[in-house]
Amino acid sequence: MTPDTADTTATTETVETDAGPARVTWHRARERARLVLAVGHGAGGGIEARDLKALAAGLPAHGVTVALVEQPWRVAGKKVAPAPKTLDTGWRGIWPALAKPGLPVVSGGRSAGARVACRTAAELGAHAVLALSFPLHPPGRPEKSRAGELLGAGVPTLVVQGGNDPFGRPAEFPEYGRGRAMGVPPGVQPWGSVGARAVVGDGWAYELVEVPHGDHGFAVPKRADLTQEEAVAVVTDAVVRWTASLG
Repeated sequence: MTPDTADTTATTETVETDAGPARVTWHRARERARLVLAVGHGAGGGIEARDLKALAAGLPAHGVTVALVEQPWRVAGKKVAPAPKTLDTGWRGIWPALAKPGLPVVSGGRSAGARVACRTAAELGAHAVLALSFPLHPPGRPEKSRAGELLGAGVPTLVVQGGNDPFGRPAEFPEYGRGRAMGVPPGVQPWGSVGARAVVGDGWAYELVEVPHGDHGFAVPKRADLTQEEAVAVVTDAVVRWTASLG
């Protein structure tokens, strides 16, 4: 791990992985940290996504250190993401740096990054998973469901999904009844809040929060009954509440 030049608000470091050099930008908790939230980007963009920037700006005030992770392909300046297994390799290589502070690590990502977080959570010992704009299926191809990746995360999971996301609208996600037979471990209660529903998958409840009118990048049309700032606040407020519930 090679420290890079830091600015006044963040510290970056380069991390060598089997998929090439990755980069982590740290936004540290303002007081004593209790969690690390590591968030990877999607296949079509980087850590400049509006939701990732908002989490990095807002969560440190709540005792959560945010690590924005750039996969090796992005660091190398490539325009096309590699195969899922290569993304998983990159994430595994980054993990020791994420765990180095000695705090529980919430594995997260948006879009393709959310899939990586779900696929690798159990093996890496993630404390929980944050899935932003989980790509439940390719646009227009609901039969190509990736629900198995989400339900197989094996740890408490929060999904934040745009109401008009072409990769999967909230109503398309597995309902509580479908996963109920899998059960919930004793003493574990599904989370609940306004605008959210609890679903059970692979023994753990996951919560889904909808961003009204939001697309895959949580952009909302001008005619919507909430502003773009309010839409992003739905994301950050949900994550603040959820991370507080993790203990």
